[in-house]
Parts: sequence; structure tokens; C-alpha cells
Amino acid sequence: MTEVERTLDNKSVRPTAMRILIYKFMASKNTAVALTDIENAFEKAERTTLYRTLKTFEEKGIVHQIDDGTNISKFALCQPGCNCEIDQDLHLHFHCSHCDKTVCLTEHKIPHINLPHGYIAEDANLVIKGVCDSCSAH
Repeated sequence: MTEVERTLDNKSVRPTAMRILIYKFMASKNTAVALTDIENAFEKAERTTLYRTLKTFEEKGIVHQIDDGTNISKFALCQPGCNCEIDQDLHLHFHCSHCDKTVCLTEHKIPHINLPHGYIAEDANLVIKGVCDSCSAH
């Protein structure tokens, strides 16, 4: 069993050929990817298969969805040990206004926010927008 197969299996996801390919594709990227990025990489695959794979990955905590303000959902692999729990696994995201890439800044955690009594947080997303290190070096 390969490392990817083990990762999927540990999250109770059957490691099919397409799921393994999509996982490897996402792991090869240093940025979050949109469904269209995956579609372009796997042109012969059915769009619904790709979408269902992403949704399964999201439900099982393999990827997390990022709303970076572009109106295009992007997905990134979760770090080992991440459970995408709102109290402990939230991190910053950075969206570059020049190259349009979004990256996870997993080493920069969002501090816990105490909400008023009766408020229940279901999701939190903090996106910093600006110019990434690659674009600012030019």
C-alpha cells in the first residue's frame, strides 16, 4: 500500500485510481486548486466524478474549501493531524492579486475568538489579500 493509499484509507476513503490521481495532483501543487484546475489536468474524466471526489475528500477531512473572494471555490489538502475543527485547526489563507493564486499559511493559526452567548460558529475563513512572495520579487 502506497503512502497516498494509506492516507485515504486512514480517512475511510476507498483509494480508487481517480482518487489517488487527484490526491497526487493536489499534493504536487503549492497553491489551492479550483475544480477547473482539476478538470484541465484530467480532461478525459467526467466532471461529476471529479466534483464528487472533491466533496468526498472535503467530507472526510482530506481537503478544505477556501473562499478567497474570487467567487470560485478552491480546495487545498489538509495538513497531517488536521481535523478542520473550528476551535483548533483554522489557519490563514493568502490570495495574490497579481497571479490570482491562493495559498494556505498553515503555520499562522487564527486565534480562538470568544463569541457572545448564544452565538455558534459553524465556519471561519480569514483571507489576506495582497502580493505574494513570487510576484513581489519581480
